[in-house]
Amino acid sequence: MLNKTMKEYKVKDVAAVIEEFAPLGIQEKWDNSGLCIGSPEAGVSSVLLGLDCTPELVDEAVAAGADMIVTHHPLIFSGLKKISPEDPVGLAVMKAVAAGISVYAAHTSADKVIAGVSGAMAGKLGLKNVEVLDAEGDGIGLGVVGDLPEPVTADEAVKLVKERFALKALRASRPIDGPISRVAMCGGSGSSLIDKAMEAGAQLYLCGDVSYHHFFTKPGFMIMDIGHYESEIQIVDILFSLLRKNFPTFAVRITENIYSNPIYYY
Repeated sequence: MLNKTMKEYKVKDVAAVIEEFAPLGIQEKWDNSGLCIGSPEAGVSSVLLGLDCTPELVDEAVAAGADMIVTHHPLIFSGLKKISPEDPVGLAVMKAVAAGISVYAAHTSADKVIAGVSGAMAGKLGLKNVEVLDAEGDGIGLGVVGDLPEPVTADEAVKLVKERFALKALRASRPIDGPISRVAMCGGSGSSLIDKAMEAGAQLYLCGDVSYHHFFTKPGFMIMDIGHYESEIQIVDILFSLLRKNFPTFAVRITENIYSNPIYYY
């Protein structure tokens, strides 16, 4: 816990706490985790958290008096050729800059720690013996794999996953005949780790953004696409708990409009 008064906290203090949990140095090369708007020296008295930095989230931060936004997905992924209010990213940037709000993202940096996105997914299913799926050393890497408390059938697995992740629907490959006891998972777009999941001995792999051809699975292996948003949303609660613990003297709140999923189900 940082021992400072509210007025003494700066953006760099908030960033330091997040980066102790999810170091920027481990993020993927294509990623843009970290501070994308604002100065590390800017003062902070209130933080608003969400999964995506939308224009609506910035408006909420302004209304709530928050001077810093922390999200999982970076507001800016790559260089902007123009900043226009007609584009959602441009509008969010303009609103944040105009209001003097700093914007920080913990994206793949939070994906690659076992206590982050994928670890939270494993916790929802109560997996045991959890380890990193695509390990890079020192317990760092994308995805996790672990064992269910008890083996389940494919139908039972579908019901379990829908219940634990509060899903209206999921997409799955052909159900397997045998029991499912070992499960791998990766939050967000995880198709690149399908082979890793099979190599780890998993009978079931959970992730988001699975393309059509990946559903043609080998015998004894099953894929469930539970949705990008649905697989990652718990990271907001993790970051909230982290900041509340370390900054007890100022307001840390989760957006009231937390559902920023751009995908609609009918």
